[in-house]
Amino acid sequence: MYSNSDAVRAMLKDDALNTIIGDTFIEDPAERETKIGPIIDSAIADADGEIDGYLAKRYAVPISPVPKIINNCSKDIAVYNLWARIGISEDTGEKTYLNRYNSAIKFLTMVAEGKVSLGMPSDDTATAAASGFSIKSNHRLFNRDSLKGM
Repeated sequence: MYSNSDAVRAMLKDDALNTIIGDTFIEDPAERETKIGPIIDSAIADADGEIDGYLAKRYAVPISPVPKIINNCSKDIAVYNLWARIGISEDTGEKTYLNRYNSAIKFLTMVAEGKVSLGMPSDDTATAAASGFSIKSNHRLFNRDSLKGM
């Protein structure tokens, strides 16, 4: 996992939990935390799968150790996934989650295109496998010296 439940939970306000859970209003904070936990884990798994889809073009996934920027992308995408369960209104403060999601996807797209590096060596075999193209050739049979006088 590129992020963890505690980090994603810290990005959510307490009063938003009932909205995200969506079933009914849960007054007991402990019960609310119990219900939101699996939902957050699912959102993180979806976010990490999306990230791997972009990174697999240049790196062997999952990436370890996790660069801080990938951790941030995972949290932003996971929080967006949580809010997307109920719909995000562009008129409210929830638009911030959409903007952060779009920024994370833009960054991941640039990584996939090779415009931005994660600061770690890329995996050539992963690149070849992702593109479906690789080249292998034999040693040269002829060169200038072997063709002299012909």
